[in-house]
Amino acid sequence: MSVQILDGKSIAADIRAVIKNRVAVLRSAGGRPPGLAVILVGENPASQIYVRSKSSACAEVGFHSEMHTLPTTTSQSELIDLIDRLNADARIDGILVQLPLPNQVNEEAVIERILPTKDVDGFHPYNIGRLALRMPLLRPCTPKGVMTMLERTGQPLAGLDAVVIGQSNIVGRPMALELLAARCTVTICHSRTKDLAEKVRGADLLVAAVGRARFVPGDWIKKGAILIDVGINRGEDGKLVGDIDFATCSVRASWITPVPGGVGPMTIASLLENTLQAAELHANMSVWETDGKP
Repeated sequence: MSVQILDGKSIAADIRAVIKNRVAVLRSAGGRPPGLAVILVGENPASQIYVRSKSSACAEVGFHSEMHTLPTTTSQSELIDLIDRLNADARIDGILVQLPLPNQVNEEAVIERILPTKDVDGFHPYNIGRLALRMPLLRPCTPKGVMTMLERTGQPLAGLDAVVIGQSNIVGRPMALELLAARCTVTICHSRTKDLAEKVRGADLLVAAVGRARFVPGDWIKKGAILIDVGINRGEDGKLVGDIDFATCSVRASWITPVPGGVGPMTIASLLENTLQAAELHANMSVWETDGKP
């Protein structure tokens, strides 16, 4: 069996082209471009790179974008005040607060302060709740991007045994909900999971989001499995590697995502899709109550 590569860069480029065309049509009809505000607190180098990538993607598709850079010493009340102003700004359809935040700021309180209609990260309890009830609106970006990649394989997902390694609110838990909605049988694994290797060996579909370089070896992989690598880590040689050992796992898989160039570009493409969706929802406010909550 020859493994096939799920090229996230190529798929994301296709998505950006579609969004760019839709924005051009919107503007030609006299509408305003979708607006995204990104908030970065502190000087985390990785976060700065992610934010620049998002700003560049917004420019490419014709979005209005704003960057709000705050010092590490920013208080929770100061950050909340900024979110309130952006919630009230009609030019802004999406608000993204780059995580992690400094210790003095409660991440949950910040996420809940963003209007669900502007929660383009898909982390607000309202949006997670809708996903759990199979009534999704704004979906968490990385799991949404993974589902788009899985669609590109052309393989039916219903009935597959899916294993997700990682239980974070950002990836693991919403990923499990996405796969469950696709009618997979889902197992979530974490640091307390017993016999992890045996659970992975039974997986038709594996999503690795554990944050440890080359954590999954080839002898854990079922022949013909689909492998989605969410991890981005620095290897001992300084190169970016995933949670899956690509060299040993790819010889057993049917499909595999590379690192870099796999899930990462899809996360940003999904953010753009969510921002466009939010703009369309705001243009049809009959969908929402006046306070922004359905």
